[in-house]
Amino acid sequence: MGTALDESWMRRALELADRAEREDDEIPVGAVLVDATGNVVGEGWNRNIGEHDPTAHAEIVAMREAGRALGNHRLIGCTLYVTLEPCAMCAMAMVHARLARVVFGARDPKTGAAGSVFDLLADPSHNHRVEVLGGVLGDEAGRRLTNWFRRRRGQAPLT
Repeated sequence: MGTALDESWMRRALELADRAEREDDEIPVGAVLVDATGNVVGEGWNRNIGEHDPTAHAEIVAMREAGRALGNHRLIGCTLYVTLEPCAMCAMAMVHARLARVVFGARDPKTGAAGSVFDLLADPSHNHRVEVLGGVLGDEAGRRLTNWFRRRRGQAPLT
């Protein structure tokens, strides 16, 4: 599991996931990027459907905002909290950004690139590896995703 601080930041990411669903009817994934001193430097939620942008995943949106806030494409010392295990695109962006750490909620058994299907963040062929902690509030994050897909299919949400 994670620390109380990890859970606190993940709760913020879950709020952003709710915003994705509520405001944009997007898949409920949220992300918060925190610098080494504990300040939020970027936030995001899935926007790829509404923005017609296949790269507008919550993680990418948060990293773009952080890069602008910090005035740097390198996000050294930063931790990204995201409600769903990153996909390959997001994982490689994290490697290139030189993130220190990623903390995620629900595992993604279909496209997860932080250990479930691929392990891109720890691949020794990269010149940078990102520390990974998965499963922080994972049941809660997973339930949000499952229920979103159930509603889209006309099925009753799980409790």
